Amino acid sequence: MKLYRPRVGSVTLAVLVSAYMLAFTNSTFLDKGLRTFAGHEASFAALIGAVFLLSVAALTALSVKYLIKPAFILLVLIAGSASYFTDAFGTIIDREMIQSALVTTSGEARNLLTPNLFLHLALYALLPSLLIGWVRVVHRPFASKFLRNMAVILPCLCGALAIVALNYATFSSIFRERRDLMATLNPGAPIAGAVKYVQTVTKDRDIVAAPLGTDARQGTRFAAAGQRSLTVIVVGETARAMNFSLNGYSRNTNPELSERNVLNFSRTSSCGTATAVSLPCMFSVYPRSDYSTSRGLATQNLVDVLSHAGIAVDWFDNNTGSKDVADRIRYEFLPDTNDPRFCMGGECKDEILVERLKTYLHQRPKTGNAVVVLHQLGSHGPAYFKRYPPEFERFKPACETAQFADCTQEEIVAAYDNTILYTDHILSDIIDLLKAEDPRTATAMVYMSDHGESLGEDGLYLHGTPYFMAPEAQTHVPFVAWLSDGFAKAGGLAMDCLRGERDQPFSHDNLFHTVLGLADVSTEVYDPSLDAFAACRRGPGPIAGEGDARTPS
Repeated sequence: MKLYRPRVGSVTLAVLVSAYMLAFTNSTFLDKGLRTFAGHEASFAALIGAVFLLSVAALTALSVKYLIKPAFILLVLIAGSASYFTDAFGTIIDREMIQSALVTTSGEARNLLTPNLFLHLALYALLPSLLIGWVRVVHRPFASKFLRNMAVILPCLCGALAIVALNYATFSSIFRERRDLMATLNPGAPIAGAVKYVQTVTKDRDIVAAPLGTDARQGTRFAAAGQRSLTVIVVGETARAMNFSLNGYSRNTNPELSERNVLNFSRTSSCGTATAVSLPCMFSVYPRSDYSTSRGLATQNLVDVLSHAGIAVDWFDNNTGSKDVADRIRYEFLPDTNDPRFCMGGECKDEILVERLKTYLHQRPKTGNAVVVLHQLGSHGPAYFKRYPPEFERFKPACETAQFADCTQEEIVAAYDNTILYTDHILSDIIDLLKAEDPRTATAMVYMSDHGESLGEDGLYLHGTPYFMAPEAQTHVPFVAWLSDGFAKAGGLAMDCLRGERDQPFSHDNLFHTVLGLADVSTEVYDPSLDAFAACRRGPGPIAGEGDARTPS
């Protein structure tokens, strides 16, 4: 007995699939659109009509025999999958988000594989895909089909253009202010992001980093003081400044740092909202306004300039990698050790960084200046509860699942705050290790997070929102420093002056030049105007070039 398979025309199927995707995989787009077009509901209805007509035209163009089912199923899978992250977390799936997803670790990916995700995929991606595969598509002869398709495509395109023309004044004024609306449209936005990502990867595939700061040389400040310098740069992950009690947060998330005489800079902004963007940008010579992935890849970065100056540079990573920043220095990916004291399921608690720093301090040569970069896993979500040991679950009740739908916002925030509490402990342990170093070693720590995090405000969760529409929670990051007495004295840094800089505006743009200043490295690419500590340095500092350091030749 043959399985019954209903017959449906190719154009009819294109209309049905278009209607399904618009109605069932675009909850966020429709909800956001109603709020955006408040008072102009007729214009929003017209926009939906235009989107539907364009979708029908595109799918009709794809309704070719042997192509129609694979194409339609692929579109439904994309729309169904993207809608989960858009609806559950407010995620915008653009080029940068796709770039971040493709460089994530297996451990991070596993945290997203929740029952809610599988249920959503089954209902909104797999089931409609099976229905498309089940039906028998009726095709006309080629000439007749071509004419028939054109008779659908051309009126749809004309209708969409007419709708846009008639509503141009409303559309232009709203989209000028709310570019984020169309970024939530499925499957159009994810497809556009994927195309841009492929274009970027293709363009950047053969890029070789041009030398930068090859004239770099170390100054004499530390040698004159009879000391060697050790600077530890801690790159935070997903820490937002507003949840640091050092910045006035109501919960005491920084009990240990508050007792360690740190310098805290409360107004610091990030270069991006995802690690794949922010990490290479913050180590780049280019400010955010001039930075692009291509420019970053095409130019060596801070760690290279330090190496050119003869400083020993090591990078210890507990995250998803250095994003090409550490390609030319000594690098260790600590999760590969699978140390049972700290690691489980391919991920490690950040205490592994402290342990590795202990070993480094014990084994490092007794002469020469050094810089160490520690890359945290920090507060990476959505599985915040996995980022800290049980003894750091002090804010309760805390969300203990990666399914935010199963937790209240208060529980999500509590779990996140516990990650900040644990980071406070990690940074304090690093400071204590540096304090215990030989008095002839001048030590310093600089901590700056790569980006912040949304915790449900305005329906947004996690990070990666396009910068133009990102909330402050994703771009306002903590910036904390600690200097030993010997380091501050040898570096000519007035601590009272630096404390007075607490509320000055800083950003990732400052990291490159601030670290060069701390390491007493002179080079043509050093820009004292971007050195966060330069205004408080007494006596001669590093020598800068005569040109614009931000546009190296």
